[in-house]
Amino acid sequence: MTAGKILLATILAGTLSIGFAVLSQRWLGEGQDVPAALALKRPTGDRLDRLPAFRLPDLTGAELDSGAWDGKAVVLNFWATWCPPCLREIPLLAEVQRAHPDELQVVGIAIDIREEVARFLAEHPVGYPILIGGVEAVEMSRRLGNRLQGLPFTVVFDRSGKRVYSQIGELTETILTRELTPLLPSAREAQTADNLHATSR
Repeated sequence: MTAGKILLATILAGTLSIGFAVLSQRWLGEGQDVPAALALKRPTGDRLDRLPAFRLPDLTGAELDSGAWDGKAVVLNFWATWCPPCLREIPLLAEVQRAHPDELQVVGIAIDIREEVARFLAEHPVGYPILIGGVEAVEMSRRLGNRLQGLPFTVVFDRSGKRVYSQIGELTETILTRELTPLLPSAREAQTADNLHATSR
């Protein structure tokens, strides 16, 4: 092998190694579970641990302010009409909103085209606010823990606005019940009643 070929192979191997390191960090997020040799430094300290103050438009173009939900537990759900797992979990979110209207606010943030969202909601009304998110909403989801920038992405906040849970991927009823029950007095009372009923049998 000539010196030129050796040099070319070395450069190619180095480029592939750097590319692998970048992709590994992208997939696994901020160097977690990545060998130290592959971990790349990223800015820290911008993670949001509380419900951020934001204003986003609904389908009519009217802006909703996150301060409107002060005093309630909040479920922020980032979704899109082209995302099948997002669509599967919407009925669950709508059911939870109907069950706890005074204590809970579910908010959908669509990372999508307004017309597509309007078309979907015309056929599948949800009963909770749907806001249209752009680049700023994607960045907010990243700061809330969506390092992989996947959908659906859901964040739960307690009644004081503290982030208590986040998940990339489809929610289940078990997970949502587990995370919301401690935050909602009516859900805790219902669970206590169910437990008493079960023990009295």
